[in-house]
Amino acid sequence: MGVQVKMLGASIVAVLFLSFGGVFSLDNGLARTPPMGWLSWERFRCNTDCEGDPEFCIGEKLFKDIADMMVVGGYLSAGYDNIIVDDCWLDHKRSPEGKLQPDPERFPSGIPALSDYFTSWVLSLVSMKIMEISHVGLSEGFFKHELDAHLAEWEWIMSS
Repeated sequence: MGVQVKMLGASIVAVLFLSFGGVFSLDNGLARTPPMGWLSWERFRCNTDCEGDPEFCIGEKLFKDIADMMVVGGYLSAGYDNIIVDDCWLDHKRSPEGKLQPDPERFPSGIPALSDYFTSWVLSLVSMKIMEISHVGLSEGFFKHELDAHLAEWEWIMSS
C-alpha cells in the first residue's frame, strides 16, 4: 500500500507540473538560444605564419572564409551568428597615434572592413574579454593601458 501511495503522489506532482505549462520568462525576444558562433582559438590557436601556412593563419582571409562557410553551410540559419576573434590579431606595435592596431600584413583591410563583411552576412564580429585579447601574442603596450576607446569605433561586440 505504501508503494502505491508514493506512486500516486509522484503522478499527481507530475500532472500538476505539466499542466502549468513549463517555463516562465520575459517575452522580449532576447536569448531564445544561447549565444553561438565560431572561435578562432579552438582550431587555429596563434598561427600567424601566413607565408608557410597561408590557408590556416590568423588573418583577414581566414575569417572571411569562415564567415562564408558559416552561411553556406547552414550554421547561420541554425543560430550560429558570432565569429569570435580570440587572439593573435594585433600588430606588435601601436599606430603612430598610440592606438592598438591589427597586423597590417594579415589584416590589410583593417578591422572595420572585416566587421562590415560579417554584417553583410548578418554575422557579428566578437572579441574575447579585453584582457585576453592578446595574452599569447603579447603585443607591445597592451597590458599597460585600459581598454583603448578606439576599439569601440570598430563595432566589436565586447563580451565580459
